[in-house]
Order: sequence, then C-alpha cells, then structure tokens
Amino acid sequence: MARVAGVDLPKNKRIDVALCYLYGIGRATSKELLEKLGGSVEPSTRVKDLTENQVGLINNLLVKEYKVEGELRRENQANIQRFYEINCYRGFRHRRNLPVRGQRTKTNARTRRGRRKTVGAGAAPKPAAGAPKKA
Repeated sequence: MARVAGVDLPKNKRIDVALCYLYGIGRATSKELLEKLGGSVEPSTRVKDLTENQVGLINNLLVKEYKVEGELRRENQANIQRFYEINCYRGFRHRRNLPVRGQRTKTNARTRRGRRKTVGAGAAPKPAAGAPKKA
C-alpha cells in the first residue's frame, strides 16, 4: 500500500482516482499532478503496481507545489479563527453553526443546524387539576 502525504492510498484503485483520497486533491488536480510528472507515472497505473521511485516522485511534487492534508486543514481553521476574532458577520455565522454564504434558514439548512426542535404550542403548561377555568 502506497503512503502519500501521510495517507495510505487504496491499493486496487487507479492512481488518478486514489490521489483524490488526499484532502485538497480532486480529480482535476490529480490529473494535473500526473501530467507535471512528465509521463513517469501513467494515470491508469494501479497503486499496488507503483514503484518506490514513482511514489517518491509524487510525494516530492505534492510537498513542493500543493497544500494538502494537515497544512491545508490548519490554514482553513486559521481563516475561520480570524473571522471569529475580527467579529465579522461570517465569524458570527460560523460561531452559531449557521450557513455562512447567504443561504436561507427558515426552511432547509438542516445539515448545518441539526435536527429540528419543536418550539411553541407543544410546550404550553397544563392548568392545575382544581383550578377554575377561564371564560
């Protein structure tokens, strides 16, 4: 199993697909990365068929030219933290776990807000047993 940028790639997948298992690498970036290697790694090669030399080439290129995994996650988290500190609108939305980019919240936004909690008529207290009824 090839280990690239601290992640074990699935051995039966093609290398162009397997690189997508890295945080920050998608299909387009994966193809671009393999093209930059100048044909030394074919996109159709299975991960289990890669040589140590080819894995080293991929690792070196990733370290030099791309932000992936931990470095990218830290940068994203630092950006969100900066929004918190400058007290901007986006920071408030992140802090309250609400959609940040202008989406509606009256309906939808369930992924961000979580499961529905009923508020209102269902929570009204019942009158005591011996209390007079109001007219």
